[in-house]
Amino acid sequence: MTTRDDLFLPLFNRYPVTFTRGEGVWLYDADGKAYLDFMAGIAVNLLGHAHPALVEAISEQASKVLHTTNLFWTEPVVAAAEAIVSHLPGGRVFFCNSGTEANEAAIKFVRKHAWRMGETERREIVAVEGSFHGRTLGSLSLTIQPKKWEGFAPLPGDVVPVAFDDVDALDAAVSDRTAAVFIEPIQGESGIRPMSDAFVDAVRKLTSERGALFVADEVQTGMGRTGSWWGFEHYGVTPDVVTLAKGLAGGVPMGALWAADAFANAFQPSDHATTQGGNPLACAACAAVFATLEKENLVANAKVVGGELRGALEGFGYEVRGRGLLLAVELGREVSSAVVRSALAHGLIVNDVNPTSVRFAPPLIVTADDAHEAAARFHAAVKDVA
Repeated sequence: MTTRDDLFLPLFNRYPVTFTRGEGVWLYDADGKAYLDFMAGIAVNLLGHAHPALVEAISEQASKVLHTTNLFWTEPVVAAAEAIVSHLPGGRVFFCNSGTEANEAAIKFVRKHAWRMGETERREIVAVEGSFHGRTLGSLSLTIQPKKWEGFAPLPGDVVPVAFDDVDALDAAVSDRTAAVFIEPIQGESGIRPMSDAFVDAVRKLTSERGALFVADEVQTGMGRTGSWWGFEHYGVTPDVVTLAKGLAGGVPMGALWAADAFANAFQPSDHATTQGGNPLACAACAAVFATLEKENLVANAKVVGGELRGALEGFGYEVRGRGLLLAVELGREVSSAVVRSALAHGLIVNDVNPTSVRFAPPLIVTADDAHEAAARFHAAVKDVA
């Protein structure tokens, strides 16, 4: 086992496991032990591990060109953009390297849109309590979890927090100073909390009526994870701006900002940029992920197998939240960390998304048998802790 804590800033509490390879929904440690991976790198490895289509795309592109500046065209960047735009209602994209970067770009985008419209006082951004939009200062200011702010003040201002699912508070917050409302259709890092139809409907209605933009953070909920291509589709609405990352390139770092055609000209040359975002390797991986999701019907699989996983967990008596293959078990007491460690001993990888909840976000290639096996291993882990 390879461990060198002395080499790293103490930001991660790593488990005492060293993974050396993966195949499908399985990871294998240095001792050869197999683990059923129901975390997927925190909703990243949509195609599981070592999927042939992704391996081929990355290998082929690596033999051609890994990186060149965005001042030139490459075939993969066009293919990746076409894949995204074809699954959204038109629009244009900007590529970056992570979800945090995508949300930083979105903050700049919505303010620049208001500025170009001559509304220089329209700078406020409405965000929802319990949200998570990233850890850089701008995205952290939209992450309405005060515990995560400690020691980083002052954060960028003009952010207006509203209570989760509180339509009246939203109504009071959106004004002629509001540049945008940011939401996650399902809040991920606060425990997998789906927003109500009424709240999401109100976001769409109020932003349209009052001249603000509606931004959907689909970093965790996008790319088929919830059983639809995008989390917002469950609500029958269309945002003006969408941010993407995590599973976008199946494990290769990548993020993206999508904007509807009506607003796409908010950004002009030199307004925003990236050195490595949209590099050919990441874009080739992204195009391969989209093609494989379609070819293997994995979005529908997420819905079906997600239902199997929910049913199996509920069959053991657990309260389950979420959609598709983005679920959380509510344990009702602060034991999730102990349960996750116990699950690891049982050969199951899940994570403690908060002190009382455990998140399940497996690759979209999982089968019903995998789901039932994971539920059984999880129940054994909970019994051990109890």
